[in-house]
Amino acid sequence: MKHVLYLAWKYLRFNRGKTLVLVGSISLILFLPAGLYVLVEQGGETLTARAQTTPLLLGPMGSAADIMLSSLYFKEPTLTPLTFDQVNRIRDIGLARGIPLHLRYTVEEQRIVGTTLDYFDFRQLGLAQGRKMSLLGECVLGAEAARALNVSVGQAVISTPAGAFDVAGTFPLKMPVVGILQHKGDADDQAVFVDLKTSWVIAGLAHGHMDVTRPDMEAGVLKREEDNVVANASVLSYTEITPDNVDSFHFHGDPDQFPVDAVIVVPQDRKSGILLRGRYQKETDVQMLVPLTVIQDLLDTVFVVRDYVVLAGVGVAGAAFVIMALVFALSIRLRQREIETIRKIGGARQRLRAILCTEIVIVVGAGIGLAALFTGIVSRFGNLLLHIVEM
Repeated sequence: MKHVLYLAWKYLRFNRGKTLVLVGSISLILFLPAGLYVLVEQGGETLTARAQTTPLLLGPMGSAADIMLSSLYFKEPTLTPLTFDQVNRIRDIGLARGIPLHLRYTVEEQRIVGTTLDYFDFRQLGLAQGRKMSLLGECVLGAEAARALNVSVGQAVISTPAGAFDVAGTFPLKMPVVGILQHKGDADDQAVFVDLKTSWVIAGLAHGHMDVTRPDMEAGVLKREEDNVVANASVLSYTEITPDNVDSFHFHGDPDQFPVDAVIVVPQDRKSGILLRGRYQKETDVQMLVPLTVIQDLLDTVFVVRDYVVLAGVGVAGAAFVIMALVFALSIRLRQREIETIRKIGGARQRLRAILCTEIVIVVGAGIGLAALFTGIVSRFGNLLLHIVEM
């Protein structure tokens, strides 16, 4: 047996080009359906885990999947926002507490999440550095957001303008970084957290002005009347909120009508959640969603597509192995002179068969082993790979 292995290995080593092509082909044929299956399974587990920790979501009427993706994973919202009075309504019902989310803006590629301090307790987010935001204009970064933006506590980030043709009053806001969260391995790592009112400032619903009544601001005064001072164009809205100007910031309109994209609803208990869902069943402008149910429905569709792809991959693998068998058969025919020479020098027919079969076993075994190695890597680092692809 030792001699059989030696001769088979020497042949494969001498024809290393053909051997590598065959091993690589077999490994890819086996790895692609197996790797896809593992990736989809891990993605489903990640989606389900975050949905399981979110009891209920209140969102506008429209696609439930869009609400889930924006509220749980901080994708750009596409539906018309709710108004803040929906948060007050949940509080007044007395069966749950509501955690508002405003998700319309970004710092470069990182989503700005306007919310309240209740969100940190709800998601059990711990601080690695600094503190939570306590003043208007401050922000706290997720671990990956801090790395991507290359900032630390004490520095500042600037919100990204909504667009070149935005005339709705939004403007970039410079926000000091007062804290960085511990790495958690989910969407919170990518976010820039601010107070809900800070997100409204970015939206142009509040602003501050220079104190043009001061003598040193005379250059900015266009006209003075008895109890009124009219400023000229040199008096601009602030783009940074500091202890010196924070008192000048004020909101325009009724805050109850200000926008929020969704509300995380945390019932007091299971019965309260059921009662609350019943109250919203007949609503026509808002909807109460169970995230786990929505995600499972979405995953059912994904799993059906995955099963079809895997099934197609198995069919392709079967056809490929038939072609492999043909390649081996043709290879043996091309080696007839070599086989004949071995016979003439005393090689038995059984020994020749053993050598040829050993070559096939080595190639197929190496392909299976390599495919198993790739699948193991995907199983171990699948979430990281998905994260890199997403970025």
